Amino acid sequence: MHRVLLFVTAIILCGIGGMAGSILGNGLGKTGLWVGGIVGGLVASVAVAAIAGKAKWISRDRQAATAIGTAVGFLAAAAIAVNTLSSPIGPVLSTTLAGIGALIGARNNKSSV
Repeated sequence: MHRVLLFVTAIILCGIGGMAGSILGNGLGKTGLWVGGIVGGLVASVAVAAIAGKAKWISRDRQAATAIGTAVGFLAAAAIAVNTLSSPIGPVLSTTLAGIGALIGARNNKSSV
């Protein structure tokens, strides 16, 4: 169940972060809109990992990896969203990449050396 909560939280928070950043950056013009959206999503990626750690959905030692995975997923989602703006389906569905990135970052790599 924790994985589902992490996935959904990453999708929602990164979507909200990207949207809020775009709204705030819009005052600085078109470039501000894009930069604000990216920064907002990246800040949300860190928040996702912090929330997951505090809620004990992930172990504390996986927080950094979860934040990085979420951020990479968000950046991939942003690239897809920018190229599919003519349809609402692309931008909406691309946010699932942030959730997938969070899950990949949160996985436990216990390899024997």
